[in-house]
Amino acid sequence: MKHRLFLFDLDDTLLDFKASEKLSFVRTMQELGLRDSVDGIFLQYQAINVELWRRFETGAVTKDFLKVERFRQTFLANGIELDPEAASSLYLESLPDTVVLIEGAKLVCETLSAIGEVGIITNGVEAIQNRRIASSGLAGYISFVATSEACGYAKPDVRFFEYAARMAKPFAKEEAIIIGDRLDADILGANRYGIESCWFNPDRLTNKSAAAPTCEVASLSDVVSSLSGLAVA
Repeated sequence: MKHRLFLFDLDDTLLDFKASEKLSFVRTMQELGLRDSVDGIFLQYQAINVELWRRFETGAVTKDFLKVERFRQTFLANGIELDPEAASSLYLESLPDTVVLIEGAKLVCETLSAIGEVGIITNGVEAIQNRRIASSGLAGYISFVATSEACGYAKPDVRFFEYAARMAKPFAKEEAIIIGDRLDADILGANRYGIESCWFNPDRLTNKSAAAPTCEVASLSDVVSSLSGLAVA
């Protein structure tokens, strides 16, 4: 295998964020005394959250604004008189306790850490992501965690990947690869920075974007064999 640096996205690549997100949201609403129609409210929250994260990634809003605004908009849309700042605080505190691993995450990290260096690249909240990694059982395989919060720029900005590269021990573009589920952040970022990428696509979606992954897998169990195949090509 030619690669020696494996840069993994965290949410929905190694950790099942969708599962954690719902568990934490429901727990937050319950702690605030809201128990009716939570599933429907959560779907609205998800849509609002996704749009705010996209705006964050383009630099249109700050992360601090996003963390509270997603709850403010959700409560406003549903006529709910709850404090969005309290909801945000409870939700973020809950996330490290609701970690769910994607199937095959531990094995792929263990295998690749024996070959080279495994790093995490994430746009998530730094303190929360570090706690989630600690709860996941993956920390022993991970060499470093690069966050947009510490960097000041978010994926897919090239400056974020330059920052992550400086955290690696030895670094050579031809020996680095990004593994992630998002074409618009992970794969496009890899394209812009000039390194290879592996698109984790468990839902087998069609790529209709400008992002061009070097390879594609539907399961984390296929990552090692796919990367080994790139060395032969």
